[in-house]
Amino acid sequence: MGSDMDIREIKGIGDKTAGLFHRLGIYYAQDVLRHYPRDYDAFGKAVRIAEVKVGEINSVGGTVAGTVQKKKVRNLTIVNVRVCDESGSLMLTFFNMPYLVKMFKTGGVYVFRGRVQGRDGALFMEQAKIFKPAEYDMLEGCLLPRYPLTAGLTNNMVMKAVKQLLNITSLTEERLPEAMRQRYHLADYRRAVEDIHFPGRAEAVYRARRRLVFDEFLLFIVAVRRMKEQVEAAESTAVMLEVADTERLLEALPYRLTEAQRRTWREVKGDLTGQYVMNRLIQGDVGSGKTIIAFLALLMCVGNGYQGAMMAPTEVLAAQHFSMVQDMCERYGLPLKPVLLTGSMGAASKKEAYARIKDGHANLVLGTHALIQEKVEYKNLALVITDEQHRFGVRQRESLAGKGEKVHVLVMSATPIPRTLAIIMYGDLHVSVIDELPANRLAIKNCVVDTHYRETAYKFIIGEVSKGRQAYVICPMVEEGELEGVENVADYTEKLRNRLPGNIQLASLHGKMRPAEKNRIMEEFAAHNIDVLVATTVIEVGINVPNATVMMVENAERFGLAQLHQLRGRVGRGAHQSYCIFVSGSEREDVMKRLEILGQSNDGFFIAGEDLRLRGPGDLFGIRQSGIMTFKIGDIYQDADILKEAAEAADQLLRDDPLLEQADNQQLEKYIEEGLWNFVDFRTI
Repeated sequence: MGSDMDIREIKGIGDKTAGLFHRLGIYYAQDVLRHYPRDYDAFGKAVRIAEVKVGEINSVGGTVAGTVQKKKVRNLTIVNVRVCDESGSLMLTFFNMPYLVKMFKTGGVYVFRGRVQGRDGALFMEQAKIFKPAEYDMLEGCLLPRYPLTAGLTNNMVMKAVKQLLNITSLTEERLPEAMRQRYHLADYRRAVEDIHFPGRAEAVYRARRRLVFDEFLLFIVAVRRMKEQVEAAESTAVMLEVADTERLLEALPYRLTEAQRRTWREVKGDLTGQYVMNRLIQGDVGSGKTIIAFLALLMCVGNGYQGAMMAPTEVLAAQHFSMVQDMCERYGLPLKPVLLTGSMGAASKKEAYARIKDGHANLVLGTHALIQEKVEYKNLALVITDEQHRFGVRQRESLAGKGEKVHVLVMSATPIPRTLAIIMYGDLHVSVIDELPANRLAIKNCVVDTHYRETAYKFIIGEVSKGRQAYVICPMVEEGELEGVENVADYTEKLRNRLPGNIQLASLHGKMRPAEKNRIMEEFAAHNIDVLVATTVIEVGINVPNATVMMVENAERFGLAQLHQLRGRVGRGAHQSYCIFVSGSEREDVMKRLEILGQSNDGFFIAGEDLRLRGPGDLFGIRQSGIMTFKIGDIYQDADILKEAAEAADQLLRDDPLLEQADNQQLEKYIEEGLWNFVDFRTI
């Protein structure tokens, strides 16, 4: 059996369970083994109530005291029970678990595990895991994996599937040359896979993770380096001339470009009028003005008689780009003939768009992944622009560029990456940085707080909504059970519904929804039919809503600083003052100090540098990945040192054996050819 074995061939997985795995993008055996733990449960000795650490996960032994209280608040059933030991008491709260009323008996002894919070001198715990003392004794000292899950799929189901597959040797065969493993002190692949899922101790996790992260980075960088060789010396077949339309537009705009924008525009013009095909990345914070540079490039392309295309990561963003282009054409009399192409369009609308693109009537095409489908034929495509390029990946960018002959490529990202890392990650691209914001932008006001501030935050949101504004609330997880002690969208939406006035329109949004439903909700929020949107990081690059003035991020300690800054960019886009509230589930001094960096600066590149400086081996788990090139396990900030080593190894490998023909490198070449190098997970979380 090989890596392409269907998961239904795994004992205990039928059609129904396979469907649950499919919701997580798991179809084959190798997918299961690369479904790495999100965290680990370290079952230490159960402590007395007086010994708990507030803000952290604790295991506490206690006796049920008094009667169990149950109440109904709208659609939410709330169960409260007090437990005691000789050192103190702890209040437990459970949501939508009414059966606990019958389970708990006064005097019953249990071990409760969850995040302990403190308020007004009292201790409490929400949604605790419940164990009988004998059950917990068997778990004590264990380090058990906690996997990303979906409703209906249990952690135990995933563990059983992984254990079965680890017995199939061919699924974990070595791919790196022995000399490379020795040079970089890397564990062998099979041992790394075994230890990442079932480590005997913490040290094993670190060794395993280092090896798997190195693999991801190495294989990705080799692919990028090969692309660079193909495009770097490609002579342009669409050498352009400067056109009057771009200068007329710059003079007509109601604002002047910043110096950083002017510098970037000069670089883009130099590429388009030069001898070689353009491959350029524009980096700049949200609001720094990348889109107008893209628009000028498209205008220059069309002015030279060619077609241009711009691909966005979501349909709503593509539609907003299309609307902006239409407005600019009408306002400034520009010669653009745009067409919108997205996956959810009806067959008739798509057919009409295909025809207009093929005969050249549409000289500008805006859309999503639909732009690279086989049915789309361009007449003379010369420029491709991708927005938030890390959401697409190398091969998707290749596919779009392949729609024309030696097409110019311009990619944009609001994700600030330190230049040293950007050169590695985007090795096939020249990098331009827009490192200043327009002078008229209001700085976002930030605050970092603990969970005691929640009620105050809710009142603030109510106040902003009463002024006609809108708000985002971000949770790290989609549903309960994915990670212990962390807020999830499903439960949080219900809790918030019971805390906000009934006239406030509330909705939830996450990446596991069907695309049509996600688009509908984002459109409703953009149209101000929704006041408060509870979401995961799916909104990171999703929509432009200038009326949204509040961003509240729960469990902010679970995110990297760079991603928190990226999320913050959803507000501060309009004329009104905007605010960002980072709520930490941990009150540890080092955690709060790290988050305070966001309160000190709105400069994405400064924050990216601090993120790089502050991440270390102790942060391997508990901080959400940065969201930049979302690898299965690697993180370019946290693992910057490994990234640099992998780049060094890739360069040496390609210098010594460019085609990977040597015997030691053939296994590596096999994985690259099969496409397994692309471990990047582009499903929105």
